Amino acid sequence: MKVEHLEEHVNDYRESIKTVVDKKIQWKSSAKKRIIRVLKSIAKSYNIGWKVQELNWIYNNEAVNITFNSFPSDLIDCTNKVPTYQFIQGGALVFSQSYSGDVYVIVLFPFVEQLQMENISIELGFYNPAEITEKLIIEKVDEFLKEMIKWEVPSYKTTLGFHHKEI
Repeated sequence: MKVEHLEEHVNDYRESIKTVVDKKIQWKSSAKKRIIRVLKSIAKSYNIGWKVQELNWIYNNEAVNITFNSFPSDLIDCTNKVPTYQFIQGGALVFSQSYSGDVYVIVLFPFVEQLQMENISIELGFYNPAEITEKLIIEKVDEFLKEMIKWEVPSYKTTLGFHHKEI
């Protein structure tokens, strides 16, 4: 290996570290604040029992999520019709900063001990913090709600005793 190649790779490595630092600054200075603001606005405008959380994960990575925390108050009368109905907390849309400074967007499904689920999460995308716009956040909340509706009312039976077969 020639010395020129080594110097080139050393310079590339320096640039890669600078890129990560720039992304982390972008997350801290604007993307995270925008996510929090938009999600809080959505939670306030559409009161369906969700809340916004800021999380600090391992190795100083941060995340923001919107999660279903309580049963929607305007539907309480519905549950009185079925006394055994139990609201399952959980389900979250998570915007999580990765080690590289990019932002993972994932859906976490509620955890139910009695059910074995094939997928406990779905990845909705991987974005540079500069790409996190109000429009993108709203689109991801929309995708999240669609996934939660499919989880609540699946198109085919996935509980014990039912097996889905392709025809």
